[in-house]
Amino acid sequence: METAENGSDFLLDSEDSAPQGIELRHLRYFVAVAEAGTFTHAAERMYVGQPTLSQQIRRLEEFVGTPLLQRRREGVRLTEAGIVLLEESRAVLSLVDHGVSRTRRAAGLGRSRLRFIVQPHLPSTLAAEAVSRLRSAAADVDVTWLETALDAEFSSILDRRADAALCWMSPADRTLPDPLDVMEIGVFEPEVWVPEQHPAAAHGGIGLDDLARMDIIHGPRRLDPGTYDAWRTVLRTGNPRFDFTDPPFRQSLPMTLAFAATGSRPSAVLTGPCHRVGSEARPATDAACHQMVPVRVERSRLSATAGLVWSADLPREVQQMLFDTAENIAV
Repeated sequence: METAENGSDFLLDSEDSAPQGIELRHLRYFVAVAEAGTFTHAAERMYVGQPTLSQQIRRLEEFVGTPLLQRRREGVRLTEAGIVLLEESRAVLSLVDHGVSRTRRAAGLGRSRLRFIVQPHLPSTLAAEAVSRLRSAAADVDVTWLETALDAEFSSILDRRADAALCWMSPADRTLPDPLDVMEIGVFEPEVWVPEQHPAAAHGGIGLDDLARMDIIHGPRRLDPGTYDAWRTVLRTGNPRFDFTDPPFRQSLPMTLAFAATGSRPSAVLTGPCHRVGSEARPATDAACHQMVPVRVERSRLSATAGLVWSADLPREVQQMLFDTAENIAV
């Protein structure tokens, strides 16, 4: 019998055995802190108070017998022991979740489930194709559809509040942390509307430098910070003081076009990513469009990559279904 410093007892069967006091909740809390980087963010993700979370992590370190985290002003950093335990904790939690799922299916208590996020403001054609293909492939899976925003860290999936998502990807997302997998499904570009008297309207295209000298209505940033910031950076290469103007009527393109057409300076309206790169643009649905016409950005670096992200902790058959869906959309 060995005794912890705080007086609580726990048994060690051998030098390599885990202390009996460790519970799955300790491992889940530890993984949450390691992935979130701070106790504050981890507590929010796990829906527990920060004092409770800190207490449970201290208990885990007492059980293991060594510090797992270095607490710093800017956040936490894993010790060498913490790095090992993080990898093992993820493996244990994945096995437990998979085992519970198999046990329930064997008992006839339910089928595999999938909580799937469709990020708002994706091209309607892309979202519709993904939902249609996934629904057809998910005959033996209970799918819950979630239309919600997804942060850059994919915390909804990491915290197991969702299982997969259709979303925009940043270049850094191509190497995601465990246990996330990703498959790119297409590169999309925006549509730009300019006044019909603008020289670009005559030949259907405008250069980035010319575009950066106009007032451009686009956004607002909170709807898709990654794409918004990337495009602003591109346009600032031609105009260092460039910034977007938030749309006053973000739910209505016709109203935004009318707003742009009455500006005192030449104004353009930049949509979100809507066409696959290389595809033909759709014709304008309204011939007038308030004297605004759609054009393409010549030699554009304004694009966004759509992808399917999912947790590698999902049952293999569900992961295969997601992979097949992404592969079919990408063709």
